[in-house]
Amino acid sequence: MIKFYKAACLALGMLLFSCSTQDLTEDSQNSTAASNTNSSETSKTTPVKNNISKFWDFNNLDEWDDATQVGEANYFIENGNLRLFTNANTWDRTKIKSIATYATGTYSWRVFVPEMGVGDCASIGAFLYSDDTHELDFEIGYGKETVRQGLNAASDDLIVYATSQANPSHSFQSKIKRNQWYTFTITLALNTKKKYVATWKIDNQNLTSKTLTYGTATKFKIFCSVENLSFIGDHIPATQNYALFDWVEFK
Repeated sequence: MIKFYKAACLALGMLLFSCSTQDLTEDSQNSTAASNTNSSETSKTTPVKNNISKFWDFNNLDEWDDATQVGEANYFIENGNLRLFTNANTWDRTKIKSIATYATGTYSWRVFVPEMGVGDCASIGAFLYSDDTHELDFEIGYGKETVRQGLNAASDDLIVYATSQANPSHSFQSKIKRNQWYTFTITLALNTKKKYVATWKIDNQNLTSKTLTYGTATKFKIFCSVENLSFIGDHIPATQNYALFDWVEFK
């Protein structure tokens, strides 16, 4: 009886050891799989490297064209800044665009965002445009009251939109303070399928990212604008709204 008991205990011990070893092996395999997945996720985009680097400090408008759609060309150079504005009680759309087009890289705009009229349908734009379905934007304005309430905006907040207009459509809203300088950045990298991955940042802080359905066959012109647009306020502007662009950079 004692011999049988010892034999049974030995067999049970061997079985438990066998199960434990298998569990450890499976845990190790799962950990490796998770590690490989994380590695794959972090290597989705290739580093942005460009032989082209451009910096425009707006002492002049060399290499830029007028792109105004409605109203006069309401912009001029002022103390080393580009000042764009729209008039009250109009649907002015004041814009300039780069003459050249660009693809992968980092696009930055240094912009002074003023107070802006309460409820005014006026937008400061720092954006990339190829056509109406290939457009990536920063748009800053007072914002509709419903949007402001949803974001719990304070009286000194403005609303900033980070947007892909299509392919696919994507829109992210956040808040920024009035009467301050900001650096707005859009980075375009490529994933393993050679599609753009767009990342929007303000002062080097990530806002949002989106994988696009297209790649470097689509190139962009760089835009600076102030436009009276209905989506970003509650009434036709009651005041003149403006923005200052200190510089724009592509690298």
